[in-house]
Amino acid sequence: MAQTLVALIVWLCLGLPTAAAQGKANTQKPVKPAWSELKPGQQKVLAPLAPEWDRMDAARRKRWVEIADRYPRMKPQEQQRLQKRMVDWVKLTPVQRAAARDKYQTLKKLSPDQRREVTAQWQRYQQSLAREPHFSPSDPPAPPDPQTADAATSTAGAAPSGTKPPGTATAGAPAPAAQ
Repeated sequence: MAQTLVALIVWLCLGLPTAAAQGKANTQKPVKPAWSELKPGQQKVLAPLAPEWDRMDAARRKRWVEIADRYPRMKPQEQQRLQKRMVDWVKLTPVQRAAARDKYQTLKKLSPDQRREVTAQWQRYQQSLAREPHFSPSDPPAPPDPQTADAATSTAGAAPSGTKPPGTATAGAPAPAAQ
Protein backbone atom coordinates (compact mmCIF):
# COMPACT_ATOMS: atom_id res chain seq x y z
CA MET A 1 0.00 0.00 0.00
CA ALA A 2 2.74 2.44 0.95
CA GLN A 3 4.71 1.52 -2.18
CA THR A 4 1.66 2.17 -4.33
CA LEU A 5 1.15 5.55 -2.69
CA VAL A 6 4.81 6.49 -3.18
CA ALA A 7 4.67 5.36 -6.82
CA LEU A 8 1.54 7.45 -7.36
CA ILE A 9 3.18 10.54 -5.82
CA VAL A 10 6.33 10.06 -7.92
CA TRP A 11 4.24 9.58 -11.05
CA LEU A 12 2.27 12.75 -10.31
CA CYS A 13 5.44 14.75 -9.65
CA LEU A 14 7.09 13.57 -12.84
CA GLY A 15 4.08 13.16 -15.11
CA LEU A 16 2.14 16.36 -14.50
CA PRO A 17 4.92 18.80 -15.42
CA THR A 18 5.53 16.85 -18.62
CA ALA A 19 1.83 16.89 -19.50
CA ALA A 20 1.62 20.60 -18.71
CA ALA A 21 4.64 21.32 -20.91
CA GLN A 22 3.04 19.40 -23.76
CA GLY A 23 -0.17 21.40 -23.29
CA LYS A 24 1.81 24.65 -23.49
CA ALA A 25 3.60 23.47 -26.60
CA ASN A 26 0.23 22.85 -28.27
CA THR A 27 -1.00 26.35 -27.48
CA GLN A 28 2.17 27.89 -28.97
CA LYS A 29 1.24 26.78 -32.51
CA PRO A 30 0.67 29.68 -34.90
CA VAL A 31 -2.94 30.54 -35.57
CA LYS A 32 -4.02 29.71 -39.10
CA PRO A 33 -4.37 31.15 -41.62
CA ALA A 34 -1.41 33.49 -41.39
CA TRP A 35 -1.64 36.71 -43.40
CA SER A 36 0.89 35.35 -45.88
CA GLU A 37 -1.30 32.27 -46.46
CA LEU A 38 -4.25 34.32 -47.69
CA LYS A 39 -4.95 34.56 -51.40
CA PRO A 40 -4.09 37.94 -52.96
CA GLY A 41 -7.80 38.74 -53.43
CA GLN A 42 -8.48 37.99 -49.76
CA GLN A 43 -5.55 40.16 -48.69
CA LYS A 44 -6.86 43.02 -50.82
CA VAL A 45 -10.34 42.80 -49.29
CA LEU A 46 -9.04 42.39 -45.74
CA ALA A 47 -6.26 44.98 -46.07
CA PRO A 48 -7.70 47.26 -43.34
CA LEU A 49 -7.36 44.33 -40.90
CA ALA A 50 -3.73 43.53 -41.78
CA PRO A 51 -2.23 45.31 -38.73
CA GLU A 52 -4.59 43.38 -36.43
CA TRP A 53 -4.39 39.98 -38.16
CA ASP A 54 -1.66 38.53 -35.93
CA ARG A 55 -3.65 39.35 -32.79
CA MET A 56 -6.88 37.67 -33.99
CA ASP A 57 -7.90 34.23 -32.83
CA ALA A 58 -8.56 31.43 -35.31
CA ALA A 59 -12.36 31.75 -35.18
CA ARG A 60 -12.30 35.46 -36.06
CA ARG A 61 -9.80 34.89 -38.85
CA LYS A 62 -12.01 32.17 -40.27
CA ARG A 63 -15.06 34.47 -40.24
CA TRP A 64 -13.14 37.25 -41.98
CA VAL A 65 -11.86 34.83 -44.64
CA GLU A 66 -15.45 33.70 -45.26
CA ILE A 67 -16.50 37.35 -45.64
CA ALA A 68 -13.61 37.98 -48.04
CA ASP A 69 -14.72 34.99 -50.11
CA ARG A 70 -18.28 36.41 -50.33
CA TYR A 71 -17.03 39.92 -51.13
CA PRO A 72 -16.96 39.57 -54.95
CA ARG A 73 -20.65 38.59 -54.94
CA MET A 74 -21.68 41.62 -52.86
CA LYS A 75 -23.26 44.70 -54.37
CA PRO A 76 -20.93 47.70 -54.66
CA GLN A 77 -22.82 49.46 -51.84
CA GLU A 78 -22.31 46.48 -49.54
CA GLN A 79 -18.62 46.32 -50.45
CA GLN A 80 -18.16 50.00 -49.57
CA ARG A 81 -20.00 49.57 -46.30
CA LEU A 82 -17.87 46.55 -45.39
CA GLN A 83 -14.65 48.41 -46.18
CA LYS A 84 -15.72 51.41 -44.10
CA ARG A 85 -16.70 49.21 -41.16
CA MET A 86 -13.38 47.37 -41.25
CA VAL A 87 -11.52 50.70 -41.17
CA ASP A 88 -13.71 51.90 -38.29
CA TRP A 89 -13.22 48.60 -36.43
CA VAL A 90 -9.43 48.83 -36.62
CA LYS A 91 -9.59 52.34 -35.13
CA LEU A 92 -11.40 51.09 -32.01
CA THR A 93 -9.53 50.33 -28.82
CA PRO A 94 -9.74 46.79 -27.41
CA VAL A 95 -12.16 48.03 -24.74
CA GLN A 96 -14.41 49.63 -27.36
CA ARG A 97 -14.34 46.43 -29.43
CA ALA A 98 -15.33 44.35 -26.43
CA ALA A 99 -18.18 46.78 -25.70
CA ALA A 100 -19.33 46.57 -29.33
CA ARG A 101 -19.30 42.76 -29.21
CA ASP A 102 -21.29 42.79 -25.96
CA LYS A 103 -23.81 45.25 -27.40
CA TYR A 104 -24.18 43.07 -30.51
CA GLN A 105 -24.81 39.97 -28.39
CA THR A 106 -27.40 41.88 -26.33
CA LEU A 107 -29.20 43.16 -29.42
CA LYS A 108 -29.12 39.71 -30.99
CA LYS A 109 -31.11 38.35 -28.04
CA LEU A 110 -33.93 40.89 -28.39
CA SER A 111 -37.29 39.93 -29.83
CA PRO A 112 -38.12 41.20 -33.36
CA ASP A 113 -40.43 43.87 -31.89
CA GLN A 114 -37.75 45.09 -29.51
CA ARG A 115 -35.21 45.17 -32.35
CA ARG A 116 -37.58 47.26 -34.47
CA GLU A 117 -37.98 49.71 -31.59
CA VAL A 118 -34.20 49.99 -31.13
CA THR A 119 -33.82 50.53 -34.89
CA ALA A 120 -36.47 53.26 -34.81
CA GLN A 121 -34.71 54.97 -31.88
CA TRP A 122 -31.40 54.81 -33.75
CA GLN A 123 -32.97 56.32 -36.87
CA ARG A 124 -34.48 59.16 -34.82
CA TYR A 125 -31.07 59.78 -33.27
CA GLN A 126 -29.39 59.83 -36.71
CA GLN A 127 -32.02 62.30 -37.96
CA SER A 128 -31.41 64.56 -34.98
CA LEU A 129 -27.69 64.56 -35.79
CA ALA A 130 -28.48 65.43 -39.40
CA ARG A 131 -30.44 68.49 -38.21
CA GLU A 132 -27.46 69.63 -36.11
CA PRO A 133 -24.45 68.66 -38.23
CA HIS A 134 -21.91 70.37 -35.95
CA PHE A 135 -22.92 68.32 -32.92
CA SER A 136 -21.29 65.05 -31.96
CA PRO A 137 -22.00 63.12 -28.75
CA SER A 138 -18.25 63.08 -28.08
CA ASP A 139 -17.99 66.87 -28.36
CA PRO A 140 -17.53 68.66 -25.03
CA PRO A 141 -20.38 70.93 -24.00
CA ALA A 142 -20.07 74.49 -25.24
CA PRO A 143 -18.94 77.04 -22.66
CA PRO A 144 -21.68 79.37 -21.43
CA ASP A 145 -22.11 82.64 -23.29
CA PRO A 146 -20.34 85.29 -21.17
CA GLN A 147 -23.22 87.78 -21.51
CA THR A 148 -25.76 85.17 -20.47
CA ALA A 149 -23.57 83.96 -17.61
CA ASP A 150 -23.07 87.53 -16.31
CA ALA A 151 -26.80 88.23 -16.47
CA ALA A 152 -27.60 85.00 -14.64
CA THR A 153 -25.06 85.78 -11.91
CA SER A 154 -26.32 89.32 -11.37
CA THR A 155 -29.96 88.25 -11.21
CA ALA A 156 -29.34 85.20 -9.05
CA GLY A 157 -28.83 87.17 -5.86
CA ALA A 158 -25.16 87.99 -6.23
CA ALA A 159 -23.58 89.84 -3.36
CA PRO A 160 -22.96 93.56 -3.78
CA SER A 161 -19.56 94.47 -5.11
CA GLY A 162 -16.81 94.39 -2.48
CA THR A 163 -18.63 91.96 -0.15
CA LYS A 164 -18.48 88.21 0.06
CA PRO A 165 -21.43 85.89 0.24
CA PRO A 166 -21.91 84.34 3.70
CA GLY A 167 -19.86 81.17 4.25
CA THR A 168 -17.16 82.13 1.75
CA ALA A 169 -13.58 81.76 2.89
CA THR A 170 -10.74 84.06 2.00
CA ALA A 171 -7.58 82.59 0.56
CA GLY A 172 -5.69 80.73 3.28
CA ALA A 173 -8.46 81.14 5.87
CA PRO A 174 -10.95 78.42 6.78
CA ALA A 175 -14.63 78.91 6.03
CA PRO A 176 -16.79 79.89 9.02
CA ALA A 177 -18.45 76.95 10.74
CA ALA A 178 -22.10 76.32 9.98
CA GLN A 179 -24.37 76.86 12.95
